[in-house]
Amino acid sequence: NFSKSIFAILQSVKAREEGRAPEQRPAQNPTQADPTIRNKQPVPAAYNRYDQERFKGKEETEGFKIDTMGTYHGMTLKSVTEGASARKAQTPAMQPVPRPVSQARPPPNQKKGSRTPIIIIPAATTSLITMLNAKDLLQDLKFVTSDEKKKQGIQRDNEVLLQRRKEQLQPGGSSISVTVPYRVIDQPLKLAPQDWDRVVAVFVQGPAWQFKGWPWLLPDGSPVDIFAKIRAFHLKYDEVRMDPNVQKWDVTVLELSHHKRHLDRPVFLRFWETLD
Repeated sequence: NFSKSIFAILQSVKAREEGRAPEQRPAQNPTQADPTIRNKQPVPAAYNRYDQERFKGKEETEGFKIDTMGTYHGMTLKSVTEGASARKAQTPAMQPVPRPVSQARPPPNQKKGSRTPIIIIPAATTSLITMLNAKDLLQDLKFVTSDEKKKQGIQRDNEVLLQRRKEQLQPGGSSISVTVPYRVIDQPLKLAPQDWDRVVAVFVQGPAWQFKGWPWLLPDGSPVDIFAKIRAFHLKYDEVRMDPNVQKWDVTVLELSHHKRHLDRPVFLRFWETLD
């Protein structure tokens, strides 16, 4: 028994340190031994590991680091011989697991590309539609001159956002009213390349230099390929002579009366019907 052997070694070490040596007794003939003495010798009790509870600290282990209340159940021979320090060294420290890049959180200020359609108008002050009155014409469907807007103290904006209300047909034949936003600008060269796919209409003034720097412009400066991709309109008073360039281009002409303001609405409704 392993535990019994350890106990015997400890008793032997203790005896040597106290200066006691086992007494030498003369050998006796077994046949001459007193049977009464032999019968009175105490019978050694069976080993019980729970008897170790009566021993305490150094008095029991003589300074050896032995856990008398321990157990070897479930332990390997290597773990018994190397001790607790080796077992602790074998326990790996928990390492933080790096988060996969695919699960990284996207930046909170990341923006998606805009899908708002764009309408381009002339930057010339002689145009009937400008950044000052574009909302009156295309959203409110009534004509107000740019001079009138200036007298009202209206400031020119870099762009105008329209909210167009329209009837949208639903399955089954019914319709609902929806609002569609449109962005109006007069500086098209500031558009990013991907923004040109959202340009749905352009108001043509007449001179071809209006389209300088545009994509799809032909080498000779002709904008005919532009009008094949973007719907073009020309706004004029009904009594004014037609511009020669507008006559030969694929452009929808919208005519306004100088004085009959009740005719404005049908003109601008025609713009939206043509655009749709």
